[in-house]
Order: sequence, then C-alpha cells, then structure tokens
Amino acid sequence: MTTQPWRSSWVMANGIRTHYSEAGDDGPAVILLHGGGPGSSGAAGWRFMIPALAPHFRVYAPDQVSFGQTDMSDPHAWPYNGIESLVEHVAAFADALCLDTFHVVGNSQGAYVAAKYTLDHPTRVKKLFLIGSATIAGAMGVAPMMTPGMKALIEYDGTEKKMRAFLEAIVTDQSTVTEELVKGRNDAYNLPGVPEATKVFSDVRPKLVSDPNLNQHYSLEGRLNKLTIPTKFIWGAVDKFAPPELAHQFQDKIPNLPIEFIEGAGHQVQTDKPDIVNKMVIDFLK
Repeated sequence: MTTQPWRSSWVMANGIRTHYSEAGDDGPAVILLHGGGPGSSGAAGWRFMIPALAPHFRVYAPDQVSFGQTDMSDPHAWPYNGIESLVEHVAAFADALCLDTFHVVGNSQGAYVAAKYTLDHPTRVKKLFLIGSATIAGAMGVAPMMTPGMKALIEYDGTEKKMRAFLEAIVTDQSTVTEELVKGRNDAYNLPGVPEATKVFSDVRPKLVSDPNLNQHYSLEGRLNKLTIPTKFIWGAVDKFAPPELAHQFQDKIPNLPIEFIEGAGHQVQTDKPDIVNKMVIDFLK
C-alpha cells in the first residue's frame, strides 16, 4: 500500500534489523506492541489505532522478534530465550530510538511484553495500557484453555486459508479480515527465517512454566499487583482466543488493576471496537 497514514522505518535494535511503523511528529512517545499470532506486525495489529493516536502522540509500532518485516534471516536473531527475547528486543528498540520515557500499549502477547518491560524498567514507562492477554493469564498462574482461537492458531500451516481461519477467530467484526490483511500476514510469516524463529519460540514456550530458571523470569505473580505506574486493562467480553474466564481467574490477584470488559469485542479489541478503544487510550494517556 502506498497511502498508509504511517511511515515505514528501520533501526538496528540489539543487533537485529528491526522494522517499525511510525506516525505523528509531536507529543509524548507511545510504543504499541502487537500480539503473537502468525504474521503479526506493528501495522497489522494497530492499523486502526496508529492514525487515531498520531495527532496527539509520536507513535512507534515495532515488528517484534520473529514477526512482520523484522529480519530473521540470521539465526542469531531468533528468540532462544522465548518471550524474554521479545522483552529484551523492545528495550533495545526504545534505546535505539533514544526514547527516554514513553507510554506503552500492548495486546495479547504484546500486553505481556509491555507489562514485563514496564516492571523491569519502571522509570522509563509513564503509563501502561493492556488489552486481553492469555500470556499474562499464564504468567499469573492460570492454566491455558483450548479455545476456538487457540485451535485455529495451532492449525495454522503457512497457508492463506488457515491464516484467514485464525484471523476470523480473534475478532468479532469479520469485515476487518480483508484479502489484503490475510495475504500480508501470510507473506510476512513466510519470510526467510521466520518459520524457523517461530519454531524456536514455540519450543521454549512450554518450558516457561516447567523450568524454574525460565519461570522466575516469566512469572508476573507477586509483581503485577505491586505495579504503581498508571495502568488500564481491558478485555474483549466475547474473546474466543483468551476468554474472559481467564481474566476472572487472576483478577483477585491484581486488585490494583481492575479489568474492564468491552461488550461485543473479541481478542483484538482495538480492531473490533476501534472508536471506543482509541478514545479510551487517548483519554487515558493524555
């Protein structure tokens, strides 16, 4: 596309040629962290939010490790430390852009990365906005659930047909799953090194709970409840990937962070209800 309301840029972060989408020229900086579905990227995950935030903020939406156009052709860039590699990459990304302080918004796996980065670097983050995350639920000790969305994720095989099935499982507004989006995300997944990097990440994921050394870095229990940085947490009321039941199971562990459920929204709340969520984010961050 040649008329996108954002700019496509590159930076070296932690030795990784990192792609990101940016918009806006004035105001506080905001980093948007996308989810962990195949072919995801800053632009794909936040395509309705980036232009809405641009008049008020400087917006940066990086393609995280093993996603989007961020270069995975070198095996040294692969996420051998699992999700901690993503947190480290975000830290390097912020440093590479010389962002001293900024807001962070994250969805799904990106919400976990946002929360973990904030807990690890509390002096850097001004405000934090989280959107539905099974990864956060897992880090709070909640057992995973086999949902229609999770089933679609497991069944994804690198084809556009299965990509469409996955994307339709994470939203309620099926009109947002366009041919362009399906093809773009599927092409991104099939870039050199991405399937291999994704496998490395998937192999580490089960160990985040079973391996005590990895779990101590992954777990948010006893940490998220002590977060003092202004934070807002929302969740899709009809999420078929990470159902509200997951949130209910750990809500009592984070009394400081009440979770607000958005009616009619699935896993990508920002895609299903862009007007509502964009206003919430702008009002909260301003």
